[in-house]
Amino acid sequence: MTKAKDIGDKSPEFILEARGLTKEFKGFVAIKNLDLKIRRGTIHALIGPNGAGKSTVFNLLTKFLSPTKGHIYYEGRDITAAKPADVARMGMVRSFQISAVFPDLTVLENVRVALQRRVGSSFKFWRSDNTLKQLDARGFELLEAVNLVDLSMHRAADLPYGRKRALEIATTLALDPSMLLLDEPLAGMGHEDIERTAQLIRQVATTRTVLMVEHNLSVVADLSDTITVLRRGELLAEGDYATVSSNAEVMEAYMGSVNA
Repeated sequence: MTKAKDIGDKSPEFILEARGLTKEFKGFVAIKNLDLKIRRGTIHALIGPNGAGKSTVFNLLTKFLSPTKGHIYYEGRDITAAKPADVARMGMVRSFQISAVFPDLTVLENVRVALQRRVGSSFKFWRSDNTLKQLDARGFELLEAVNLVDLSMHRAADLPYGRKRALEIATTLALDPSMLLLDEPLAGMGHEDIERTAQLIRQVATTRTVLMVEHNLSVVADLSDTITVLRRGELLAEGDYATVSSNAEVMEAYMGSVNA
């Protein structure tokens, strides 16, 4: 395990910070000198037109990519050289754009897998029912939080798409993160699932920090405390929705590039 370097007391205000973050791919600069601060206990949205660099920033922050230059700090520790598993153990957990659940396990069993990982073990079918049932109380708490208790014994593969995303959030919460990173959590959802999942994100954020990449501007406007707008890998604007939506450059670069 690569240990993150301690740079002093963690900031009471900012849980995650990037300084001068740059990523080049064979001469192409995908992210250029980006400074980013995520305030503790808030919902922070990362938006921008296609090709703006949102996914690259997410991959850099969660250590699936290494920066060409710059530094990343989480809870006051330099995690620039850390591995993805390291930062997850520190409490920063990512939920992917494509739902990642075990399709042939039940909803409850999926949560059990995550709970066992949290305590440092792995899911084993040959464990006694009593051993596995020790995880059920917390498992049902998580399923209740995402409104999946009634579906606990259903195969994950049989869930509607929106409910699979809710299950993914439940398994992510099983790791007890301090910060949750959501990559397009509403992608592919119908109106009803969008409303349900947006409410879930708001609920999750009452006790955690959330950073999300999301294209649904109405949800971004409704949920986000702070919005960072990227354009061609650089910071274009930042602030609340009223601030960024009234920015002429944002309107030209982002608002005008998507269908209303």
